[in-house]
Amino acid sequence: METNQYLEMFLDESKEHLQSCNEHLLELENNPDDLAIVNEIFRSAHTLKGMSATMGYEDIADLTHKMENVLDAIRNAKIRVTTEILDVVFKAVDYLEEMVMDIEAGGTGKKDVQALVQTLNEIEAGNTSISLPQQETAATIAAEGEQNTEESSASSLDYDDYEMTVISQSQESGFNAYEINVELREDCLLKAARVFMVFEILEKSGEIIKTAPKVEQLENEEFDEKFTVVLLTKEEADTLQAKVMKVSEVAKVDVKAITGATLLKNKRAKEDELSKVPASHKPLEEDKGKKDSVPQKGKRTSVASSGNKTIRVNIDRLDVLMNLFEELVIDRGRLQSIASELHNPDLNETVERMTRVSGDLQNIILNMRMIPVETVFNRFPKMVRQLARDLNKKINLEIIGAETELDRTVIDEIGDPLVHLIRNALDHGIESPEERLAKGKPEEGTVSLRAYHSGNHVFIELEDDGAGVNRERVLKKAIERGIVTEEIADTLTDKQVAELILASGFSTAEKITDVSGRGVGLDVVKSTIESLGGYITIDSKEGQGSLFQVQLPLTLSIISVMLVNLEKDIYAIPLSSIIETAIIQKTDILNAHNQKVIDFRGSIVPLVYLKDIFEMEEQGEDENDEFQSVVIVRKGDKLAGLVVDSFIGQQEIVLKSLGNYLQSVFAISGATILGNGQVALIVDCNSLIK
Repeated sequence: METNQYLEMFLDESKEHLQSCNEHLLELENNPDDLAIVNEIFRSAHTLKGMSATMGYEDIADLTHKMENVLDAIRNAKIRVTTEILDVVFKAVDYLEEMVMDIEAGGTGKKDVQALVQTLNEIEAGNTSISLPQQETAATIAAEGEQNTEESSASSLDYDDYEMTVISQSQESGFNAYEINVELREDCLLKAARVFMVFEILEKSGEIIKTAPKVEQLENEEFDEKFTVVLLTKEEADTLQAKVMKVSEVAKVDVKAITGATLLKNKRAKEDELSKVPASHKPLEEDKGKKDSVPQKGKRTSVASSGNKTIRVNIDRLDVLMNLFEELVIDRGRLQSIASELHNPDLNETVERMTRVSGDLQNIILNMRMIPVETVFNRFPKMVRQLARDLNKKINLEIIGAETELDRTVIDEIGDPLVHLIRNALDHGIESPEERLAKGKPEEGTVSLRAYHSGNHVFIELEDDGAGVNRERVLKKAIERGIVTEEIADTLTDKQVAELILASGFSTAEKITDVSGRGVGLDVVKSTIESLGGYITIDSKEGQGSLFQVQLPLTLSIISVMLVNLEKDIYAIPLSSIIETAIIQKTDILNAHNQKVIDFRGSIVPLVYLKDIFEMEEQGEDENDEFQSVVIVRKGDKLAGLVVDSFIGQQEIVLKSLGNYLQSVFAISGATILGNGQVALIVDCNSLIK
């Protein structure tokens, strides 16, 4: 069998182990004397080494082995943890991540790591005389001594005449016969997969003639952690043991040679035991054996079933499931439309039930696609550590609410914007230790990353206790670049000034560095977040710090909208943007600075005529109509009134993209198919509010 079928599992587990290494290395830097943390890192590295060796990625296995040697020396108190040593280990983890990503992209996973390996060897050689290979050699010697001792004992398996004949003839032909006892770790979840990997290695070395338990039981995981394989091979025992030990989650391997004397002694012992047992007692013994075995098997099965409550599902399958359900939602809308026209009680009842059931199904599918934001947040502590060292700053990153869940589509897109925000906070926000002490602040700056749910939205906040936004510097740069005029600059509030840094190409950095200065950071943040149907606001106090708040929708696939009429066309406005709908008298419409506005609950709200935005021709508007339908929408703390012809009602719709040729259509974020087959365009409220 090919190892390719396990490639996806290898990639997933490798990423988990590397993420675990990163997290524990950060903990180790803060607690350098905690050997429990070192053991966790060592365990992850050892498992990764075994998996990569089994899959044939020797470069990953070799680099991990060198890293293991350094970790082993640390946990044996031969090397003291320093920042310099951790830098090298972090670099090793970075290289391993790059190699795993290369494999995921279809590459070979090879990388030139000679310089790094040399550095790891120097750390190991200069600080300890006991290394991992020596420990492995000692373990091998001990295993060989144990093997020699056990060779004289009877075999642990019973062989029939045919199996004894095969073993004898193979030994006469120059083959070695071994009983290989394998013990898996107690926390092993995929036992059948590990058994397959062991079998695959052994089948390349020789021929398997017997297993205990039987192959069917091994495939169904009807065994504890231990199983035995009888192998005919020309390889040596220590070679076989080393190969099998490379399989991930294998705790122990014991290789015993089977000799003619062993088989003969085992046969005589069996005959003697049978001769001592009266015939009348044999059924009782057999019954006892069955009674003993049944509860044990049942107990094992119950443990497995209670522990294995999660499965790995390819995300493509969830996407296919979501697409099929979206089609179901469209058909559901069509049925509702037909039922409302026919007025058939039975049909109405059936459609209502289908609506309820499909609504429950929709919630389940959407929840399946929800992923904790910690999958994005987890990479930031390491990034902050490295950036702080590069900038010569002391920074503490606090992460709150990492368990908050978002749709996978949003998760995939939000990573890069958050990276830009954090880099901006570290470079422009947090001051140097000297500046902070001079201002009476703690030497170490604090950056807080928070996530939480509120209604149908997720809020992600990034707050720092740094210098805040310098109003004068921002306005000076904005005027220089023509973003605002001097007259307008004087009228801007501090909040409006702070949000100027989101403009394209804007940067207050004095010089271009690897971290900032090119002005391509925060404008990308703004455009990406708005493309996801969210928005970003900035609240800053000079000298005290800044707060960046990002609001995002929970999901992008199925959304609730208000359907409205514009002439004969139907448009959809997302409910997440709507404050309320209103019907106003035309006499209530005022003019201010060449802009039509209304007084909405004490606030002046500008009106946006969607017919003008979409350049629609007037179809003989009724001049006698004294009323106007308005949808009040919000973007952050800004409001606008969208003028429409009439309201149709609320509906859940499936958001479809307009395709590659219509990506830049102003104020349209997508389209949907209604129950009657008509296409309705979805209004992008964020682009209408400046």
